[in-house]
Amino acid sequence: MTPTVAVLSLKGGVGKSTVTLGLAGAAWARDLSVLVVDCDPQANATLSMDPAPFTFTLNDVLADGRPGIARDAIVPSGWGARVHVLPSEEALAHRDSAHDVASPARLRLSLTGVGDDYDLVLLDCPPALGQLTRNSLGAADLALVVTEPGFFALRGAAQAIQAIEAARGSINLGLKPAGIVVNRMRPNLTEHQYRLRELKAAYPHLLLEPIVPERSAVQQAQGAGLPVQAWPSPGARDVTEAFDDLLDALLAHAP
Repeated sequence: MTPTVAVLSLKGGVGKSTVTLGLAGAAWARDLSVLVVDCDPQANATLSMDPAPFTFTLNDVLADGRPGIARDAIVPSGWGARVHVLPSEEALAHRDSAHDVASPARLRLSLTGVGDDYDLVLLDCPPALGQLTRNSLGAADLALVVTEPGFFALRGAAQAIQAIEAARGSINLGLKPAGIVVNRMRPNLTEHQYRLRELKAAYPHLLLEPIVPERSAVQQAQGAGLPVQAWPSPGARDVTEAFDDLLDALLAHAP
């Protein structure tokens, strides 16, 4: 069974898309087939993956909603033949409105059978608990929480875990938390060390290791439309090793 993973954070700016892309890159480096579904209207994952020209986006897929229709919107990325993307666009934001009464199972229905073509499916959620994140949690087997070691880290992680539990109790009985990833860690900062200890104390069984270090190579690779695993620098190698271990942890949780 192909694991479908929702990557979420209820706070913006923590590098949620970076973690999604890092895991996709780790799968790419192993020659696994991977699909990234960009559920964020900011479309950062779409832009960073340098996709082939596309006609349809997730906005069109959710407007249609038929079982398996997502396959019609999937295009190859610039990363290689085995890495595909279901692109996003700004207009997708209209589907995140509280006035949109579409079923939170709409994305799950749209992806029916699509996961059979891949070894891993990653859903990059918006940084808020709106309809798009609910749809992602409704479609996922696992939910991976992303945070950074800052002042709001513990609160943001707690809110995300609560959202996962709420989704499991209402729209997706099979959903499981895969853990919490700490991104953009700078070990030389006392504040980061303190916040990391806070997270470890609060979630000893959910906090995943290794911690993803902050490296400029991440932004450089994204700007070039490449996985960080393909970027030639020592900083990129540090991040690559972290994401490789995190992919192992993620696949160990897979159903």
